[in-house]
Amino acid sequence: MQGGRLCPIRDGVTCATVMDGSSMTAGRVCTTNATGTTTIRAMGSCTTSTCLAATQAVEDELLPANPALRLGRYLRAGDEAEPTIDALTAGEAAHLLETARIRWPEWYPWLLCGLRTGLRLGELLALQWGDVDWQGRFVQIQRNLVDGALTTPKNHQTRRVDLSGQLRSVLRLWRRQQRARWLALGQPLPPWVFSSIVGSALDGSNARKVFNQLLDKAELHRRGPHQMRHTFASLLLQAGVPITYVSRQLGHKDPSITLRVYAHWLPEPMRERGVDRLDTLQPSATPAQPDALAVGEERRVSRWGGMVSQDGIEPSTRRLRVCCSTN
Repeated sequence: MQGGRLCPIRDGVTCATVMDGSSMTAGRVCTTNATGTTTIRAMGSCTTSTCLAATQAVEDELLPANPALRLGRYLRAGDEAEPTIDALTAGEAAHLLETARIRWPEWYPWLLCGLRTGLRLGELLALQWGDVDWQGRFVQIQRNLVDGALTTPKNHQTRRVDLSGQLRSVLRLWRRQQRARWLALGQPLPPWVFSSIVGSALDGSNARKVFNQLLDKAELHRRGPHQMRHTFASLLLQAGVPITYVSRQLGHKDPSITLRVYAHWLPEPMRERGVDRLDTLQPSATPAQPDALAVGEERRVSRWGGMVSQDGIEPSTRRLRVCCSTN
């Protein structure tokens, strides 16, 4: 690399152009503070050569920093569309589960697991039997299945998700049934909790189709399987479960994310004012009483009926004058 230059700022956009000999191998990178998700993604798809050239320019001390790195920091906050929440009510969820149990029992454990754990679809499909702790009654979420490829969970962090008593019982029965089925075929039990007929992990598109068919059977309008996650969170919050617990179950980095998404699902205040509860508080112990005077103990009090003894109190000004005149 023989030289480089920075284009002037145009309309609040800083453009970096790097020259390599006679050919231009780098492009321009937008660093404005008003950049949306779509723009960032489009930029990220065409800045590979730019990033490499800019990195070389930084090493040659032609640029102070690489403007093509970490483009996500230029995302606008607050103007992106919030995810559509179309959660099931408690009655709808119960009706959907009953429909699946009767019509499609082979999908009942999968549906119950989605509604009782709030896992993302990819996390649900990537769940393996080795992730289940039967004694501790939780599952360890440590992988995600996206477009047939195994990746780490969102935020690249594993977490524990509690199992309800009902879900643990259903999963135990499901494992026994699956083990007997595969044993009859002369095959070992697949590692996936919810496997296909060939023993592989379920396909996401097929799971979406089945979920819609289940909704059709239950005479409910169609929605994506991600709404099982929203149903899980909304029902817990309406039941008064602390938002910090719900946030940990969902795998959010911070409870503020949970609050921002599900604030309108929090239970309505009671008819009585919340501050009225403070009036019902009782003291934990009887306040300490002053010690009674010992028998025969004499305490002098001031002529004004004060409660403080004059022992150790300076004499009045008149007494001071008398004492000083005698000396």
